[in-house]
Amino acid sequence: MDAKSPPAKPVPHTSHRPTREEAEAAVRTLIAWAGDDPSREGLLDTPKRVTKAFGEFYKGYHEDAAETLDRVFDEAGGYDDIVLVRDIPFFSHCEHHMVPFIGKAHIAYYPKGGVVGLSKLARVVDIFARRLQMQERLTNQIAEAVDQGLLPRGVAVMVEAEHHCVSMRGAHKSGVSTITTSFTGIFHKDPAERARFLSLVQHR
Repeated sequence: MDAKSPPAKPVPHTSHRPTREEAEAAVRTLIAWAGDDPSREGLLDTPKRVTKAFGEFYKGYHEDAAETLDRVFDEAGGYDDIVLVRDIPFFSHCEHHMVPFIGKAHIAYYPKGGVVGLSKLARVVDIFARRLQMQERLTNQIAEAVDQGLLPRGVAVMVEAEHHCVSMRGAHKSGVSTITTSFTGIFHKDPAERARFLSLVQHR
């Protein structure tokens, strides 16, 4: 991985975090700005629903990928070949428009001394996806977290996603897919290993 990315830890809040009441007031302001009446019956509970949904959408800010990967299983019978978890579904929100982008991630690594529970890799994807994101940063953060947590011989990550900021606004082009990759260790150094990873991901 060439580009530096933020550490795989919860993001600290350096400024005052608004109260739920302040957040709900902000939602009412946005409803009014959009042209509707936040006091009409159908919208009365919308600010509460939106703030609750935001708590789910962005809970990754309060979770630590390192803690998720802190248990490595050594009883893998000496297995040291590639481990690939493919088609991990995720949703995130682009940091530029706060519009969803939805897709799937593929993670592979070469163990060095132990393996991790497969569900933990899916959990790492969720932790970073449930933040305001750029797909490029998300890809790097997943690879960095697995690399730091498992200390394997190499990590490969591919993320495929459709960005609704492209389909719902701006260009208004649906069905456009964006693919990003990040490689460390043996995958970064050896083109044949990158090719093997890409072949396994694409094989159906």
